[in-house]
Amino acid sequence: MAGRTGTDGVGLRAILGVRGFRLIVGARLAGQLGDGLVQASLATFVLFSPERQPTAGAVALAFAILLLPYSLIGPFAGVFLDRWRRRSVLVYANLVRAVLVVGLGVVVASGRDDWLLALWVLVTLGVNRFILAALSAGLPHVVADRYLVTGNAVAPTAGTIASVLGGVLGVGIRSVAGGGDQGSVVVLACAAGAYVLASGVAQRLRRDQLGPDEGATVESAGDVVRGLVAGARHLAERRPAARAIGLVMVHRVMFGIATCLAVLQCRGLLFPDDTEKAIGALTLTIGAAGAGAFVGAVATPKASKAVGIVVWQAVMLVLGGVVAAIGSSLGSLPGLLLAGFFIGLGGQAVKVASDTIVQEDVDDTARGRVFSLYDVAVNVAIVAGLTAAAFTAPLTGQSAFVSAWLAALAVVGAWWALSRERRDPASRWAADPQALPD
Repeated sequence: MAGRTGTDGVGLRAILGVRGFRLIVGARLAGQLGDGLVQASLATFVLFSPERQPTAGAVALAFAILLLPYSLIGPFAGVFLDRWRRRSVLVYANLVRAVLVVGLGVVVASGRDDWLLALWVLVTLGVNRFILAALSAGLPHVVADRYLVTGNAVAPTAGTIASVLGGVLGVGIRSVAGGGDQGSVVVLACAAGAYVLASGVAQRLRRDQLGPDEGATVESAGDVVRGLVAGARHLAERRPAARAIGLVMVHRVMFGIATCLAVLQCRGLLFPDDTEKAIGALTLTIGAAGAGAFVGAVATPKASKAVGIVVWQAVMLVLGGVVAAIGSSLGSLPGLLLAGFFIGLGGQAVKVASDTIVQEDVDDTARGRVFSLYDVAVNVAIVAGLTAAAFTAPLTGQSAFVSAWLAALAVVGAWWALSRERRDPASRWAADPQALPD
């Protein structure tokens, strides 16, 4: 495995020299910038409006609505992505969600925060499943195998940073636009523009450049279900890939816990009477998490080669979880920033390594289905963490008990990964001299 990492500056220069890789990253940047804008608009509309006081249950419900489409639509996205041209998915799905975000702006402008808003959010974010799964499944078509760790460090991390920047930018735009529901609508309009840009960038890719390798006609509902079963069986036969997904799930439970604590502390402990300061504190925490994710992505390729990819995952999971637990228990803004940085650092290190293991261990004909199942598992884990924290933490978000569980999950997850690695190592692959694609 180590021989395939392409971890040095040569590897980075090599993949940046590939036009297809630059375009897929460009489409991801524009799209996830839009995602950050949408999330900022909805967060300020639902969780940080002076007239809408959030409870722990409301926090969990709001995030569940944001993540539910990943669980409902994810599996079906993968089956079709193994048949449809992934480049076409990126082009047209981005245009569809731009239109849907305009409609979401109309709903927000009406002041409704009931079932209609929830339904529209579900539909809008559901389209995102096709896009992110297509980006993940298409990456190996523009990056040679030996550079996949570097590619996974650059592309998803750049997208994560773009999403964080979108969130920060969204808060700024909302403030300039006068705040309130009106400001949220302006932010959504900017998000629609970002999605149109993402579609335009993706259109510059060659028609078949992102695969799949074998095409077929669109399946029936029964074919979808059978395809999902086949994808799950394929994953069950690839234990390193299945374990890699499991480790990301452990971190996402931790991430859900940390996120819920941060929202509750900003709103209920640090600035209970000042909504704008609460938004600012959460924005800074998100920014710290983005900075941590950047460091994790930069460090992972070289570090995973030096110590072993699974050992690196285990170390970073424990480091991120323990420090995040300490920071979350302090009940202060510096503590939240510390927690945000390290939960982002550990999470991105684990995710970059896991994505690479899954991409290398899974056949291309099943990648779309596996990555969609991967997305489902990850987002169910986030909702599980959010829900657990929401109903065990006080409204102030400061809880030594919940923080301790965060650290314990990290330690148990790391032990499990290392013990399984001894039985079925992820490092069994040999170096591949395949040249970079044009």
